[in-house]
Amino acid sequence: MDNLITLTIDGIQVQVPQGATVLDAAREAGVHIPTLCFLKGINEIGACRMCVVDSGARSLQAACVLPAAEGMNVKTNTPQIRAYRKNLLELTLSTHEKKCLSCVRSQNCELQKLCLELGVENGDKYEGVTNKYTIDDLSPSIVRDNNKCVLCRRCVAVCAHVQNVGVIGPVNRGFKTAIESPWEMKLNDMACINCGQCIVNCPVGALYEKDDTARVWDALRDPDKHVVVQPAPAVRAALGEEFGIPMGTSVTGKMATALKRLGFDKVFDTDFGADLTIMEEANELVERITTGGVLPMITSCSPGWIKYCETYHPDFIPHLSSCKSPHEMVGAMVKTYYAEKNNIDPQSIVVVSVMPCTAKKFEAARPELGHDGMADVDVVITTRELARMIKEAGIDFNRLPEGDFDSLMGESTGAGVIFGATGGVMEAALRTAYETITGKVLDPVEFHEVRGVEGIKEADIQIGDSTVSVAVASGTGNATKLLERAKNGEKKYAFIEIMACPGGCVNGGGQPIVSSQVKMDCDIRVERAKALYNEDANKPLRKSHENSEIQALYQNYLDKPGSHLAHELLHTHYVARNRYQA
Repeated sequence: MDNLITLTIDGIQVQVPQGATVLDAAREAGVHIPTLCFLKGINEIGACRMCVVDSGARSLQAACVLPAAEGMNVKTNTPQIRAYRKNLLELTLSTHEKKCLSCVRSQNCELQKLCLELGVENGDKYEGVTNKYTIDDLSPSIVRDNNKCVLCRRCVAVCAHVQNVGVIGPVNRGFKTAIESPWEMKLNDMACINCGQCIVNCPVGALYEKDDTARVWDALRDPDKHVVVQPAPAVRAALGEEFGIPMGTSVTGKMATALKRLGFDKVFDTDFGADLTIMEEANELVERITTGGVLPMITSCSPGWIKYCETYHPDFIPHLSSCKSPHEMVGAMVKTYYAEKNNIDPQSIVVVSVMPCTAKKFEAARPELGHDGMADVDVVITTRELARMIKEAGIDFNRLPEGDFDSLMGESTGAGVIFGATGGVMEAALRTAYETITGKVLDPVEFHEVRGVEGIKEADIQIGDSTVSVAVASGTGNATKLLERAKNGEKKYAFIEIMACPGGCVNGGGQPIVSSQVKMDCDIRVERAKALYNEDANKPLRKSHENSEIQALYQNYLDKPGSHLAHELLHTHYVARNRYQA
């Protein structure tokens, strides 16, 4: 390989490409350098100084921003460096709220881990200026606790540079520095899209999801409530990580068993809702194409994306599919179809959704998503919250037998499960649209053109005699770039899929939190998506319209996709929002 640089790290000679940092070189050499503010590809600013090394310069330098140079001799673990890092941690702890036992990030906190690694035993060595902050918990999705903030700015970087939202940033100077919204407004009063990417990229407990587990426990204890639960596709791809199961392992069967043991009356599957969404969405797309409707049509499954569109790109609202998201469709069917078939008063039903997404908490409270004075979904908990409930109930997840979802809304196809990965909704829709338009059997069923974790993907798909131009974006920053292409007429798309979170729901704001060190060596978006694609490949049915429970739903209740009743229960509308208000 050309343009390689040779340097020495702790006595180990290593070659790296020109432009690599000393941190890159150390990892290539198998040398561990601790980090705190560093977030690969997102926040590389050398602010925390935890990664300092001795390169022979007059002072220690931050490895994450120090360019590797030919012949450089770097030491990463001298007594001076260890003492320096330990002192940094002790200074950080001097202003930190050390309520570790009650912190939601206890045992999964990067600051806590560093203290253990470097032997910091006394968090009170220095008496720093401690600012007391009011916890910002007005958002339905995200709680901010600046008392635990370490000013790493990782949340700021992902919000501004990845999501293109930028509703938080540093204010004031010195000991008064804090991460705040402008004019110290609450997050709920800003144009936050509730995506939770700030949470999964925070190294400590300064950001976490609004905990709704108490509401679920209360419903389960209430003898007058009929409690129905549904887990999203991406949850099964990540829940196992909370119990030590390797990343990329699907735990669908164990998850279904765990939900039943928690005491839910019915355990349905949001994958069923994904198949139902495809039936309605594919019908809507075909209708728009054949009748000269508004194109491109854009998916509406991601509530973070929907709020982003309503706030920052309201001119694209007419392009949004009118379909509700999969879990909202399931909620609507539970309180109508299921309630009628089982003679249950829908007012007594509590629908709980387990989602990889913090924005789903905001979505469930939208007045547009309900009927007859009832919300389609009553409570949303994240993958992390479900894991805490399982642990609190004393359930040994790893020893659980494989279980099944309950019938009526428990069957799903491979098209439904891949909704959790970026490009999955597009691929699922294309599988059904192809057979609907051509009347021919699609084989093979995969559309590899829309797979992968690139921020923007484009493809021209041949369907019969027509070529359909499609595009996929994940991360709202990439959404803006794609919408600009569409607006400028660079390409005329028929169908666009957008997910708010980079990589799609597998990397949602409610998923298990992975440290920045692990993210240096592993793309969690790819690994978790593998679990979904493997499950898809092993499904006996792989197209949404082949789902027998979906067929029965239309035959016995909805009549056909796009029917009057389907529109009444499964479709919605969107509103333009002021970007300076929630």
